[in-house]
Amino acid sequence: MQAIQPNLYQLEIPLPGNPLRAVNSYVIKGGERNLIIDTGMNRKECREVIDAGLRELEIDLAVTDLFITHMHADHSGLISHLATSSSRVYCSQVDADLINHTDIFNDMPVYATINGFPGAEKAVQQHPGFKYGNRVPVNFTIVKEGDTINVGDYQFQCVATPGHTGGHLCLYEERRKLFIAGDHLLGKITPNISMWAAEGNPLQDFLDSLDKIYHLDVQLVLPAHRQSFTNYQERIDQLKLHHQRRAQAIMSVLEQGPRNAYEVASQLDWDLSYKHWHEFPLPQKWFANGEALSHLRYLERKGLVKADRSGEIIQYSLA
Repeated sequence: MQAIQPNLYQLEIPLPGNPLRAVNSYVIKGGERNLIIDTGMNRKECREVIDAGLRELEIDLAVTDLFITHMHADHSGLISHLATSSSRVYCSQVDADLINHTDIFNDMPVYATINGFPGAEKAVQQHPGFKYGNRVPVNFTIVKEGDTINVGDYQFQCVATPGHTGGHLCLYEERRKLFIAGDHLLGKITPNISMWAAEGNPLQDFLDSLDKIYHLDVQLVLPAHRQSFTNYQERIDQLKLHHQRRAQAIMSVLEQGPRNAYEVASQLDWDLSYKHWHEFPLPQKWFANGEALSHLRYLERKGLVKADRSGEIIQYSLA
């Protein structure tokens, strides 16, 4: 546990076997009510660590609310373990619906398969969201852009930052120049921007969300993974450049001829310790394929790539 600012603490919740290693849960002690921001996965290792941290902080869950930045299991998996009958659980409408939509993983393999992903059903069964998500319907308190959440001396403004998920939310404390970023801004790694549906343009949403927050007065970013950081605008610029280079790399792959999304993903460079694509664990191939798809959709909407949907598997080529 780490004290960040007065009455604001960071709990590092382990994610065993996951390249992310851990998720940061933030706890604010507020006197009358407390707030927990993100939870960890619904698994024993996460429950034990967050329970121990809350005991050390003498947090009474009966007077504690939860804020969920987005629907992914490492952020929402322990909602039902932590929330009491008197807790408010804040979330966006979009991601609240997805957390409560238990059939969400039935649709994803279909889209993955028509984009060339082999063994999509098996990949979903190994997906951390499928294995370690929240299992009990949640009565959410829906929040949106501009809503405020007051906890003790902190006054947080909700900032809608779609991209990583459709309903991703961050929290901005203007007086303290503090930005709780979820997975929208990470200091040393790039947020995964994936697409697993026929509609939408998540990479464009993400880039728009980066532009939207660029001029906020921020001195400290508290991300959901790895260390806090201070180079706020510089990091935004770096993330935008990363996706520009990724898009260029995909265009270079397609210069060799039409490819499906899985084939495109297999020819890109990924920041993982494996030398060859065939060595990637199935879940990492899944996330890589989703990111390739989001870039292909982005390039298609810009008129730089065209998609041939006439066959069983979608083929992408330069426009």
